[in-house]
Formats: sequence, structure tokens, C-alpha cells
Amino acid sequence: MLTIGELASYAGVTVRAVRHYHAKGLLPEPERDHSGYRRYGAGAVVELIRIRTLAEAGVPLARVRELLQADQEEFAATVADIDKRLRAEIRERQRHRERIARLAAGDSLALPPEVVEFLDRLRAFGVDERLVRVERDGWIPLAAHSPERVPEWMARKRKQIADPQFIDFYLTLGQALDRTDEDARLVELADKLAAHLTQLADERGDDYVDDVDIERPFAELMDTLAFDTAPLARRLIELLKERGWTGWTRLERVGPRRGAAGQRQDDTAVQRSRSECCGQ
Repeated sequence: MLTIGELASYAGVTVRAVRHYHAKGLLPEPERDHSGYRRYGAGAVVELIRIRTLAEAGVPLARVRELLQADQEEFAATVADIDKRLRAEIRERQRHRERIARLAAGDSLALPPEVVEFLDRLRAFGVDERLVRVERDGWIPLAAHSPERVPEWMARKRKQIADPQFIDFYLTLGQALDRTDEDARLVELADKLAAHLTQLADERGDDYVDDVDIERPFAELMDTLAFDTAPLARRLIELLKERGWTGWTRLERVGPRRGAAGQRQDDTAVQRSRSECCGQ
């Protein structure tokens, strides 16, 4: 007969593990002898080794008893089911590892790969890092709210940054961040930015620069993020409004709009057209 220490030693486990298996009801706990000690037979060694082998194979303890009592067919089916669950866990952990690896790049936190690529492209063009951060912080809530639309928006962004005029807009905007509210050169930059926007809108349509498909509450949220990161942006928006443009995330022309062909449309006509289109 064996003491609990001897049993544990022969089975290759700790005494604590033996007691744990007792508590889980996996290994019967013998009665104490006249000396007050629990004594185990050789069968307990075999049973304990079987329990240890299943546990080390990744079988949850809640299912060990089921396997110990199963016949050959039931054992094979149960093992197959456990293996399926383990493979699913491995895939999930691998996805976690991939996400953790992407976090090392910084921007990858809470952003899909195509947005990270877009931010890297802006840096490659020499766009001020503060503006890149504004873009990043805006995309985080947007991508979380409408992940299915990110590919569509990114396709549009890639088309825009392929245009030298649009990149010049970003670069000019970056210069404005170093100005003070009272700096006369801020007015000059506002003039240049407004001219950029008007030229782009006149040549390609207002929708080229106006993110009309972003919900206004989200646009306002991202505006707040932008103003927190680059406080001067608020003053710049005031100056742009005086020059015919309003908004930050949703850039909108103040007053008459132009289509891609340069035809003017007032706001009333636009609303009437949209109402007729939607059957309102």
C-alpha cells in the first residue's frame, strides 16, 4: 500500500495535484487506516497516470471523467470533439498573436490594415505627423462604427492621395499648424486652402472633397478629436468659412454648389432633387 506522497511520485504528479483530483471527483479517496493515513493500491497509480495523461493532452478536467468511463467508440468520438475545440482555440489564439504583432506598429491599435497603410502613405508624402494623428484618431471610431464601409472609404482615399493637388492640400494644412491664432500668415494659408478646395470641387465635384456619406454626429465627434489634437484647426475653420467652406471632417461648400461639370446648384434644388429621387 502506498502513501499519498508515494502515489504522487510513481504517477509523476505532485501531492497537491492528487488532492485536486480528489476534490474534482476524478480519483477516489480511500479511507484512512488505523494510523490515520490514507493508503493507495497499485490501481490508483494506473488511474492517476491516465488522469495525468489526459490533462496534459489538453483535455478539460470536466471531461476527464467522461473519457475514463467511455468505451472505445465513445472515447474516440469524445477525443475527436475535444480535438476540434482545441484546433478552434489555436486558430483564435493565432489571430490574437497576429493582432498583438500588428500593435507594435502603433497605428494598428483598433485600426484595419488598409487604414494603417493609408496613414503610412501620408507620412511618406511628408504630411505633418500631427495631421496623421488627427486622421488616425478620426478613423478609430469610424472604423469601429462602420467596419463594412472601410474598404469603400479607403478606395476613395487612395484615389485622392494619388492626386498631387490633394497632397498639396495636406501639406499646406500642415504648415498652418505652426501658426498662432493672430498670425497674419494663417490668413494667407486659409486663402490657399480655400483656393485648393474650390479648385478641386469645381474640377471634380463637391463630393470629391465633401465626405457627405459620414453621419453628422460622427463627423462632429471626429471634429472634436481633431480640435483636441490640433487646437489651431478651430480658428482655421472659422477663416475657411469666411472663404466659402465649412466643417472639418465633412467639408461643405457654403452657398451654391457645383457639380463635376461645373454647373451651379443651389441648396434648395439639391434638396428637391434628393427628395424626388427617394420618393419623398
